[in-house]
Amino acid sequence: MAWTSRAHTAAPLFLCDRPGHPVPVDDDTRLALLRRHWEFAATDQDITHEIYHSDAVLEFPQSGERFEGVENFREWRRMYPAALRFQTRRVRGQGDLWVVENSIKYDEGDWRPTVNIMEFRGDKVARETIYITEPWTPPEWRAKWRSAP
Repeated sequence: MAWTSRAHTAAPLFLCDRPGHPVPVDDDTRLALLRRHWEFAATDQDITHEIYHSDAVLEFPQSGERFEGVENFREWRRMYPAALRFQTRRVRGQGDLWVVENSIKYDEGDWRPTVNIMEFRGDKVARETIYITEPWTPPEWRAKWRSAP
């Protein structure tokens, strides 16, 4: 599992979650929040959803679905009809925009690659866009140019 961020040299941003209570927000903080989120994504919906603002938006472009408000998508995730497993391959980002490359497995099905685009507002995610794909065998005609099978 690769957890990386680009070098960050600017001073951390600060967001006040309550008057007089600044919350430091830098790339290391966001990376730690994402690690916690994906560690519990398949097992604990309360912990997993701590990362979102209450008015967060979740979108699935492939199905055209859009969910507004963390309560709306946390509840259907609690009742999901399949057992889920995640493998995080890579996390990259800086500032407010992070991309998480995962694989997801539904019950005993095949692993499917996913891309999660996480947009932060301060120390919480304001929008997540999820793409779920199906793997395919690479065409042989491209073999001479590729560096991996």
